[in-house]
Amino acid sequence: MAEVVAVDGPRGVVAGGHRRTVEAAVQVLEAGGNAFDAAVAAGFAAAVAEPCLSSLAGGGFLLADPVDDDPLVYDFFVDTPGRGATADLDPALVPVTIRFPGADQIFHVGAASVAVPGCLPGYLHVHAARGRLPLAEVVAPARDLARGGVVLGADQAAIVRLLRPIFTRTSASRAMFAPADRPFADDEVVRNPQLAAFLAAIADGQVTGFDDPDLARDLAVANQHDGGVLTVEDLTGYRVVERTPLVVRHAGAEVVTNPVPSFGGALIARALAMIAEEGVAGAAGSLARLEQVARVLAEVTSAHVGVGVHLTEPASPPRPTASKGTTHVSVADAEGNLAAMTTSNGTGSGITLGETGVLANNIMGEADLHPAGFHRSPPGMRVGSMMAPSLVFPASGPAVVLGSGGSERIRSALTQVLIGLLDDHLDLQTAVLAPRMHWDGRVLQVEPGFADPILDALEQRWPTNRWTVRDLYFGGVHAVTTDGAGVGDPRRGGSVGVVGGLPR
Repeated sequence: MAEVVAVDGPRGVVAGGHRRTVEAAVQVLEAGGNAFDAAVAAGFAAAVAEPCLSSLAGGGFLLADPVDDDPLVYDFFVDTPGRGATADLDPALVPVTIRFPGADQIFHVGAASVAVPGCLPGYLHVHAARGRLPLAEVVAPARDLARGGVVLGADQAAIVRLLRPIFTRTSASRAMFAPADRPFADDEVVRNPQLAAFLAAIADGQVTGFDDPDLARDLAVANQHDGGVLTVEDLTGYRVVERTPLVVRHAGAEVVTNPVPSFGGALIARALAMIAEEGVAGAAGSLARLEQVARVLAEVTSAHVGVGVHLTEPASPPRPTASKGTTHVSVADAEGNLAAMTTSNGTGSGITLGETGVLANNIMGEADLHPAGFHRSPPGMRVGSMMAPSLVFPASGPAVVLGSGGSERIRSALTQVLIGLLDDHLDLQTAVLAPRMHWDGRVLQVEPGFADPILDALEQRWPTNRWTVRDLYFGGVHAVTTDGAGVGDPRRGGSVGVVGGLPR
């Protein structure tokens, strides 16, 4: 069941992937913080409450729309490591088999799978640029969660159980996620005292980021000792990039989203343009509309090509696409500030960064992200992403803040929600909960909820796989509006919180 909130009048509202993540953001709003304080607080908290999806060592994007300024994207996704590395470093990736219900898949983890972290520098950058509260108040909810413990719940626990082969690789991750005598339980309490201490040091100003010289040296030495290529120069040279967002018009609305060098936003824009050029084909849920959406999703998938970008150069060789373990938070405060933030840690590398308790990403070790081969991309290159935190400003009515996790399915999920909102004039809850499709390049993956006769007809023209359950495969669109409504997508454990508590 989706978590949905609707209130009268503009109040601060947050939608995200875990109740504790959302509560951290609401707590900061109630303390007088703005939407950007709240998004940063949610990011820190997600590193504790959504540990398989986000981490301070992951990467992401925050699309900010301040009431007194133009929208701006803060790009803090990961870089490829190895800047200034000596020639004798030899990346040693470790293959691990993950057993999904329908198939086995090999992931590559370990020290060599770790890309240059972006989330921590991103959160600190956004807070310094846009935040209002002292950093200590913004970090406090996450610190308290890490120290006192958090119940991950059924959705996150299922991912922990799936990734057990990764979490059993080191004593630190085993202690948190891999009980020796039983599977990880839905009501398991996870504590991370090392991360709590690290967060306390950030809150007190003792640590100002992974680029602190002593910390950077320790992390690089440990990573290289274990077979990685992370260097001091990677950590001290990492930069958050501020970008002008991509803005497109569709069905009388303005859609603001993530620009290149990431391409999720551009592909969504292309899909909307194709719908507009063709005209809306039939009513929502009709065969004509489903065929149109399927065709658009397929054409956008076939057009999915990326070009990598150095921070100091206009372009570089082809680069990988987005990672799998991803979450999103949407915030609208009572003043009208809007924040949409999507973050990822891949599937995790199975290791922590030194003594920080921070779970390291494995984004350099996911084969589908590196079609040219592992560690072939030049050091210092932004890894490509499908993430597309977005804002919608319709011709009339409240603005919408939204985004999704789901790797390649991000573009499909957001495109279909936007079509529902703008072309079919659905309310937010109906648009988010409507069944979805995704063209994976070979087969049309279809959620339950479409009428069987229509699917029967669709199958005559498209190779189709009918899912029997709704699943996180199809993304998790967490969205809020400027009039105080919010929807947490149940596909990814969505939750909603409102300043002042739930409405009467």
